[in-house]
Amino acid sequence: MKEITVVGLGAGDFEQLPMGVYRTLKNAKEVYMRTLDHPVVAELQKEGVSFISFDEVYEKHDEFLPVYQEIASTLIEKAEKEPVLYAVPGHPLVAEMTIQLLIEAEKKGEIQLSIEGGQSFLDAMFTTLKIDPIDGFQMVDGATFSVHHVHMQNHLLIAQVYDQISASHVKLTLMEKYPDDYEVTIVTAAGSKEEVIKTVPLYELDHVVEINNLTTVYVPPVQDAKEALKEFSTLREIIATLRSPEGCEWDRAQTHESLTRYLLEEAHEAIQAVNEQDDDHMIEEFGDLLMLVLMNAQIGEDEGYFNLEDIIQAINEKMIRRHPHVFGDVHVESVAEINANWEKIKKEEHQNHEDEPVLKGEYRAASSLQTSYNYQKKAAKLGFEWGTTEAFWGKVEEELAELKEAIEKGTKEEQIEEFGDVLMTLVNVARHYKISAEEAMVLANAKFAKRFGYVEQQVKGSWEDYSVEALLQFWREAKEKEGESL
Repeated sequence: MKEITVVGLGAGDFEQLPMGVYRTLKNAKEVYMRTLDHPVVAELQKEGVSFISFDEVYEKHDEFLPVYQEIASTLIEKAEKEPVLYAVPGHPLVAEMTIQLLIEAEKKGEIQLSIEGGQSFLDAMFTTLKIDPIDGFQMVDGATFSVHHVHMQNHLLIAQVYDQISASHVKLTLMEKYPDDYEVTIVTAAGSKEEVIKTVPLYELDHVVEINNLTTVYVPPVQDAKEALKEFSTLREIIATLRSPEGCEWDRAQTHESLTRYLLEEAHEAIQAVNEQDDDHMIEEFGDLLMLVLMNAQIGEDEGYFNLEDIIQAINEKMIRRHPHVFGDVHVESVAEINANWEKIKKEEHQNHEDEPVLKGEYRAASSLQTSYNYQKKAAKLGFEWGTTEAFWGKVEEELAELKEAIEKGTKEEQIEEFGDVLMTLVNVARHYKISAEEAMVLANAKFAKRFGYVEQQVKGSWEDYSVEALLQFWREAKEKEGESL
């Protein structure tokens, strides 16, 4: 069996090297080393320890993963002839990708792996910074981390910040969430005689000279929730507070039912912001929608029926399930195939409910237009639909004629019924042409409000002083101005 033994050289000076590791190194004929750039290497070389480094491998690749893969492959190949001793900085199981690759090889039965100790640089970092990780601690790779995975209330250590370029990447990534002047601490060679500590505002992070492969950036936790307004957990905590006994009476009184009108209103306002291509307005309106989702989630949690995690799990499962071409092995050639797969999967999801009415679940209390669209779309999928475009328009003309007759001769109930038939027929025409009746109505309302607002601005004094023709002229002016702005 191929044997590979891994030892950690610790994070600091020669004096801090564990005795067991020292003896292993002294007794070895040769030691493979990921990099010679470590404080104890020179001292060990003076004592006769022979190192074979992989520093040159770093020059062959533009990314780290291929470097680590080549190192691991080389070690496994060398182990075919004789047992291999491999040394790494710090502790072998802390921020060492080559060791993780070797562990995977051991799981496959390719090698026999033995891992010996070594002081982790984390011990030195906690001592230098005087922090207790039990308060909440994260360590990330500066080359690959996403700030969206960072919890601002935790101590954050960012390793692999080895030069100005990587420091610049870390700075720009952190600025997505932290203020530009948020203070961070740069620690180089923690726990050694060469240790350097410097605290700077975030915007100066990539201007510090003392940055090398022994550098780690420390970001302290925020001390006030107002400093973490970009944190999702802050919004959740705010909603929970508003719903708590010490919170707001209005928020505490809300139910799923009472919030439906606000969901509809905010959805319409979000659509308006999108149509206006107004980024600031979109931020505000999408935020209002998110707040309402979290409010409903909190109500569900308060009542003991479901919580936000249930909602997130359900949508994650659905997205993965309905995108097998992304998360599975299904191959598609076009958007049409994606849509076909989506509908097929939806049908399979509902196959256990075949005894239920076809239109169940399609009703929307907040929008009769959307309900009409849902009903007719569902029916059309079963073949209940006009065969030609002319038939759609013929139905519109038929319903309009019946409405005119009801207006002239019918009762109020008959007039309401026939007017509803006209609306439903128009919604069906919209569906046929792939037009959203709901969206069209929202846009029409917004357009009316905008034009009427212009008319209102032109009216000086009393409305009664203006004829209908004068008001319509203002309306035409509003339309002309819209045309000029396009």
